[in-house]
Amino acid sequence: MKPKILTTLASYDRRQFTSDVIAGVTVAMVALPLSLAIAIASGAGPEKGLVTAIVAGLLISLIGGSRVQIGGPTGAFIVVVYGVIAKYGYDGLVLATFMAGFIMLAAGYLRAGNLVAYVPEPVINGFTIGIAIIIAASQIHDLLGLSVSQVPAAFLPKIAALWSARDSLSPLALGLGLATVVLIVAMRRWAPRFPGLIVAVGLTSLAVAWAALPVDTILSRFGPLPRTLPAPALPAISVERMFELLPSSLVIAFLASIESLLSALVADRMIGGRHRPNAEVLAQGFANIGSALFGGLPATGAIARTATNVRAGGKTPVAGVVHALTILLVMLLAAPLAGYLAMPALAGLLMVTAWNMSEPHKWRGYMQARMSDRVLLVLTLLLTVFADLTIAIGVGVSAGLALRLHRRGAGMEKDWTPPDR
Repeated sequence: MKPKILTTLASYDRRQFTSDVIAGVTVAMVALPLSLAIAIASGAGPEKGLVTAIVAGLLISLIGGSRVQIGGPTGAFIVVVYGVIAKYGYDGLVLATFMAGFIMLAAGYLRAGNLVAYVPEPVINGFTIGIAIIIAASQIHDLLGLSVSQVPAAFLPKIAALWSARDSLSPLALGLGLATVVLIVAMRRWAPRFPGLIVAVGLTSLAVAWAALPVDTILSRFGPLPRTLPAPALPAISVERMFELLPSSLVIAFLASIESLLSALVADRMIGGRHRPNAEVLAQGFANIGSALFGGLPATGAIARTATNVRAGGKTPVAGVVHALTILLVMLLAAPLAGYLAMPALAGLLMVTAWNMSEPHKWRGYMQARMSDRVLLVLTLLLTVFADLTIAIGVGVSAGLALRLHRRGAGMEKDWTPPDR
């Protein structure tokens, strides 16, 4: 249960501090455009992404059970957040996030963090790929510059609406989006330690501002970004509203716990360490409560940002604290500049994020797995895309655990360890 920062600071020195500061600033430059893009794709204002990265990111690093975990808004939440906002409004999302935080606190105190090992791997892979598909579909209209008055939330109606607006395609928007994708991929290959996301999005957005190109930006669509954090406030709470939002809060708690623990496992493999799962779940609970109090989005450990932190030299949770404070400093001093970021550039960024979430390097392995695992993966994927994330998780986990019990009863089950992501 003990936060990692208390352990690591016992032998902290100047060399570690220097490494943590460099890594924290580097990962902040990666998190900044991602936080804005994820908030917009979720149907929220872009400033909500910054608030979440600052408040939740700070709490996850201060209280968490991993040495190098970086927390904030992630792509995995786009689907559920968009659905909650569309159905219950933004105040409904804040209450659902608030409730999810307390669910995770209870899970942490009950030491449920160790149960992640029992979630079937094909289920995790299936809904991760499904979420990636939905994220990519949600960015098509900005990537192509389509004129769509309202994009439906459901997948098939969304595709139909986008297809009907195909004649409004903007070659300029598409060119900017593709240029952003190419720059991100090139910089990851040739300069992996450099914060290529902010550079790629910044360069294409600079071209839009310098040439006064007719392309949507954060400023033109949402207005100027605030330069301060909002005052904390309790969400509007009623028993009826809580029962109504309970399924959504359970999904948020499940996703936050799973993704944070998987991210911590990846970090362990990169640094040769060992995280504390129950402390991590507790931290996610406090972080989501804190984010909700400031009107932010759900948060969790971010795998890509955590990996970036490790590659940049992050040694302790201080790097995560520096990351959150750097984003706060940018918000206080340079919020107007973020308003010039071009929407096609952010769409290109999320297209790359969706592609990476789907983990294409593992597809061949999925196809070579046993038939029951393939069926479970495809079932979870299809339910995620065409039905509902709650249904996908419920059906997938139930079917997966039933299969596992059947194999164990038949003497076919070997020891299983959580997937390396």
